[in-house]
Amino acid sequence: MQYRLVQSTGGFNTAIRGLATDREGLLYAAGDSEIKVFDAAGRLLRQWATARPGHSVAVTDDGSVYTGEEGQIEIFDGAGKLLRVWRNTGMLGRVTAIGFLKDGVLAADTADRSIRRFDRDGAFRNKIGKDNPVSGFLIPNGVLDFALDAHGVIWAANPGKHRVERYSPDGALLGHIGKFDGNDPAGFTGCCNPTNVAVGDRIYVTEKAVPRAKAYDFDGRLLAVIADTAFDANVKNMSIAAAPGGRVYVVDTVKLAILAFEVAS
Repeated sequence: MQYRLVQSTGGFNTAIRGLATDREGLLYAAGDSEIKVFDAAGRLLRQWATARPGHSVAVTDDGSVYTGEEGQIEIFDGAGKLLRVWRNTGMLGRVTAIGFLKDGVLAADTADRSIRRFDRDGAFRNKIGKDNPVSGFLIPNGVLDFALDAHGVIWAANPGKHRVERYSPDGALLGHIGKFDGNDPAGFTGCCNPTNVAVGDRIYVTEKAVPRAKAYDFDGRLLAVIADTAFDANVKNMSIAAAPGGRVYVVDTVKLAILAFEVAS
């Protein structure tokens, strides 16, 4: 399987930290203390300001947009109108990923090195990823990223262990894929990879030093190196999002561009 670069979208001044897609395939990007929404052709449809720099963004099935920030999550409607804010510096240190369960919301907190589970009203339920000898995920890159599959299983990048781990919503470790390997592209190299993860029809990850994006099946078999020369050599924490139809979006954090890849026909 091979992928090809089909599009590059810019328009940010200082940072792009989070990506998400909705059911219609629209792309949402968090950066520059604002949310920008693009169509599949890369055209800017709308944008709005956030109270604090956004570190993550996620979209519910009904179109609500959640933005993870320092100490809080802002919740907007699809047009950018602020609906409510969850403020809790003890529970939301720095929110670098957000996901949705049928009965709740998940938020990755880098300050606690864990994923926190809340109900839909923001009440805390439980932590995920803390029940281990190091009391959390090993994230020397400063970002904790996860995504959910169609069955509600949580796939979380644990870069210090060179793997992607699977968890149930109640926090049980179900398994993992990946291992350290400095030569085989199926493995993860360096001190701390993969940094970011997305889930669609496959498992997608990004790495840094040397930067690349890859696709795996759900059993952990490498399907493709999506790209390994398209990014600036100094990028890290490249947010990745999987869109309906198999398109994959990856942030180049140095060039401040969102690169779109598709499977080559």
